[in-house]
Amino acid sequence: MTDLALNTGDSLTALLQKAFGFPSFRVNQEAVCRAAIAGRDVLLVMPTGSGKSLCYQLPAIARGGTALVISPLIALMDDQASKLAALGFKVARVHSGLDRMTSRQSCRDYLKGGVQFMFIAPERLRVTGFAEMLTKRKPTLIAIDEAHCISQWGHDFRPEYRMLGQYLPALRPATVMALTATATPIVQNDIINQLHLLEPARFIHGFRRENLAIEVVEVPRPRRPQLTYELLKDPTRRPAIVYAPTRKEVEELARDLSQLFPVAAYHAGLESEQRRRVQKAFVESRLEAVVATIAFGMGIDKPDVRTIIRTALPSSIETYYQEIGRAGRDGKPSRTILMHSYADLRIHEYFFAHNYPPVENLEAVYQRLRPEPQAKDALQNALSMDPELFNNALEKLAIHGGAAIDLAENVTVERKDWQHSYVTQLEQRRAQLDRMRRYAETHQCRMRALVRHFGDFADSKRACGQCDFCAPKQCIAQHFRTVTEAERQIVRELVDSLRYAKGQTIGKLHKMLFPTGAMNRDEFEDLVGAMAGAGLVLVEDATFEKADKVIPYRKVTLTREGYKLSENTPVEILLAEGARDSEPVKPKRRKPAATKQKQADSVAFSPQDAALEEKLRAWRLAEARKLGRPAFFVFSDRTLRAIVLAHPTTPADLLAVEGIGAAKAQMFGQDLLRICRSISPAQGRS
Repeated sequence: MTDLALNTGDSLTALLQKAFGFPSFRVNQEAVCRAAIAGRDVLLVMPTGSGKSLCYQLPAIARGGTALVISPLIALMDDQASKLAALGFKVARVHSGLDRMTSRQSCRDYLKGGVQFMFIAPERLRVTGFAEMLTKRKPTLIAIDEAHCISQWGHDFRPEYRMLGQYLPALRPATVMALTATATPIVQNDIINQLHLLEPARFIHGFRRENLAIEVVEVPRPRRPQLTYELLKDPTRRPAIVYAPTRKEVEELARDLSQLFPVAAYHAGLESEQRRRVQKAFVESRLEAVVATIAFGMGIDKPDVRTIIRTALPSSIETYYQEIGRAGRDGKPSRTILMHSYADLRIHEYFFAHNYPPVENLEAVYQRLRPEPQAKDALQNALSMDPELFNNALEKLAIHGGAAIDLAENVTVERKDWQHSYVTQLEQRRAQLDRMRRYAETHQCRMRALVRHFGDFADSKRACGQCDFCAPKQCIAQHFRTVTEAERQIVRELVDSLRYAKGQTIGKLHKMLFPTGAMNRDEFEDLVGAMAGAGLVLVEDATFEKADKVIPYRKVTLTREGYKLSENTPVEILLAEGARDSEPVKPKRRKPAATKQKQADSVAFSPQDAALEEKLRAWRLAEARKLGRPAFFVFSDRTLRAIVLAHPTTPADLLAVEGIGAAKAQMFGQDLLRICRSISPAQGRS
């Protein structure tokens, strides 16, 4: 076992060299290590790939004894453990992926003092006797990785992380370090409060990625696979990671790309051994790309990923930043492309309604709870509630303190004040999605907006010079064109309107210049964004309060260059035109053209289509009678025909059908998908 505890007179840099072979620290690492070695609790928010793990590993070695590392991700845990073991350190692990004998041996080694790093999953602390075992030989340092999981305001909240704070006092006086790559200021404060950190040293920095060019492009959903294919045909843009929202899309896209280069799919529906093989092949460069759901990449340390493509809008900026952070860890130029459209928001709304049921559903379960334990199954039967709906409601009640569930799945009533916590989290989740949408539509430097989002205000003033806002001519996924003379005249009028006002909202400017709607709001916002890119105006996100609600808006002000603009001032203004090799996709909220609908109406039905139409009509009639409403209330004949032609088999497919919004999908989605899955689609259409 390597024993390198810091001796008097040894420098920290010398210990770094001995332990890890690094001649010097990366930016910001040394200050973090010194604070932890001195015994201070630490909150560290540092991006993926910036050397966060060393910030707890080196202090653990310097302090001697055993470091307890708590991580929610088995892949990340195993990766870090194997690297430390390869350096000669004694490492033990306890998690669900190991057999009982291995876990027991790890515990024995821990109690004997023969372990320098003990990795555990947070759920392990709830196992009877395990937390007590740890107190028999207390660790000298506790590192809580992915600490944002403890906060209900975070993007990846996990209930089992919430209880960590109750176990830490028994393990004191160990120094506690909370580490995460993605935490906004509100999440940072919640981490400190939930873990009861004692006057922690805060280190919030390093979010700027100098080598990362960010592109955000509006693309219709059906066009995205082809655009991904076109982008990755160029071998200089590989290795790559492509994130897709559903397993079906992952499989189909991986199959298409495999015609060009070695690629594999990765999602939770695959066997764990298959996922491990895909991960290993990608790290060893036997695969040039992986197409995956959001689970892929945690704990993957592949430095030469050149491109990250996301084929749908993420649910939060935190998730997005974590994903793009897997590109360019070797410091070489890399690019990320985010594809989005208004249809993504409809899909998110559907899943949001599914994951966060109405308060009334939770209240119905809560009213049945008693101080005496009830079997979970018996409670569900008594309520006659759909199993999935019941489990979701009960899980949310447990998270927010309204119910308690023991290991035998007996349920008891808890606090009465659970509603406030649940509603607050629900509103926070909505706000996260809205911030992600606004980021996709922002008219400012992409990197600067990200840095500011995570609270690194000292580094949020400088533009990156390479994103789609700063350098549109360098974009690879979208077209830009020079504004027309008519658009240039609008630019002059807009500048004149702003000369004598400190700032105006985009909405007010639009109404002022186009009271009859000659230019629609979306086109106007795009032109304002082009002016911001040319340095003529500054577009800032701001908020105001109305009826106890925070309302976001965008304010436009003239820059120094804008004030100088005259009839003869030479200035290039580039306007986003749409994705490469595709039809322009503006405006964002226009209704589909009537000619397209006529084309769809003219498509002939196959025998399978006719059978599906018959089933859907019968179901629609029965549903309408049940509701006491006319059949068109369920959906129109036109929508019925669109469903038949689309033959949706997933919620995402269903929400892409014209006439099916989030509300209809929530109300009728399960029945529609069941009917569609019961009939095989027509040949050549799926």
